[in-house]
Amino acid sequence: MANSWFQFQQFRVQQDRCAMKITTDAVLLGALADFKSPKEILDIGTGTGVIALMLAQRFPESKVTALEIDLAAAVQATENFKESPFSTRLTLQPIALQDFSAKASFDLIVSNPPYFPDHLKSSDAKRNLALHSDSLCFEDLLSHASQLLTSSGEFWAILPPRQMRDFCMLAEEVSLYPNLKIQIRDSENKPIHREIAAFSKTEKKPSYPDQIYCLKSPDGDYSEAYRRILAGFLLGY
Repeated sequence: MANSWFQFQQFRVQQDRCAMKITTDAVLLGALADFKSPKEILDIGTGTGVIALMLAQRFPESKVTALEIDLAAAVQATENFKESPFSTRLTLQPIALQDFSAKASFDLIVSNPPYFPDHLKSSDAKRNLALHSDSLCFEDLLSHASQLLTSSGEFWAILPPRQMRDFCMLAEEVSLYPNLKIQIRDSENKPIHREIAAFSKTEKKPSYPDQIYCLKSPDGDYSEAYRRILAGFLLGY
């Protein structure tokens, strides 16, 4: 059984009321999504709030807004925010992205979106909401992200390779262009299973994959590259 909480170096994330617990995907996105000195950050579908918390830690001058449609997760993420050292810079709105109205644009937008549009659903309605794209299709996510992004800002997302290919094609329809891609594999002899891409409103000639990370070394332990990603966040790193 998963722990009801997950302890980081600077904050703790309670997760017993969230359908989706903390995942490697979330930690990777929170650690790798980057922008030079962002002032306003948006986390779409925050879940436990872990990505928002990691970004608040990494960018001490930023304000982070999080959106979460599931009420139980939204309440728990809000509590996680309040208990963190970054509480004054974190806010949560328990609404869908489609209903979100912002007073200002965002320098950095991140999302670990649902990506199982054809996956067999379970009897757990909350888990379905977190895993399936019915409530937030790629088109809606990209369209709103484009509208909310500053002219020089970046939108970062993590997806499996097949879904990322679809995502990149749809992104261009709303004038968002992938200019950086990070590929993730479990180990050297395993296929790429996740891709993290950064999109901007400026079309550039991409030179990806800029980086490829293996999470484990041949002996099965975490690789040095993954340890560097975790440094400053997880206990013992």
